[in-house]
Amino acid sequence: MTDTTAPLYLEALQRFRDLLRQAEQTGLPEPAAMSLATVNAEGRPEVRTVLLKAADERGFVFYTNTLSRKGRALVARPYASLCFFWQPLLAQVLVEGAVEQVSDAEADAYWATRPRASQIGAWASRQSEPLARREELEQQVALYQRRFEGQPVPRPSYWSGYRVKPDLIEFWFSRPGRLHERERYVAEAGEWRKLLLNP
Repeated sequence: MTDTTAPLYLEALQRFRDLLRQAEQTGLPEPAAMSLATVNAEGRPEVRTVLLKAADERGFVFYTNTLSRKGRALVARPYASLCFFWQPLLAQVLVEGAVEQVSDAEADAYWATRPRASQIGAWASRQSEPLARREELEQQVALYQRRFEGQPVPRPSYWSGYRVKPDLIEFWFSRPGRLHERERYVAEAGEWRKLLLNP
């Protein structure tokens, strides 16, 4: 098991948080956006952009429909790679590790912070399933708006979060002449190491 209290992991986590804070200050529209790469049951890689919702000692968290394409891939192969690229900083962070689903309590707490329209959308959308026409989705939205009118929107059982538990965090910084700076924090046999890599 990877030690997420190890000083080197905490150092990497703090470096990531500092970069994310800098990215937020640049005015980027979605500084928490990250590419999420998974591998499905057939061994085919899949990638999409999602939003980071938490990064702490336990890992990096995002939320989604668990029946979606990404949700199915994470059931088949519970590992993922995350990639953050902040163009104004000319910096990139790569995170890799095993994935676990967050607790119901965590999912409920985050769900309660979501805009009502997003909550309704989670009920209305059968994420990743074929849609004959846009009007079908709009009809589903209207249906759930009526269903939950005047009351809190509950979290669907198929909507939750996933936590990537890092065993690798790599920092990349652009440098002149393509002599980029790369530093990798990696856990091997449960012990964290810090490596400087060739660009």
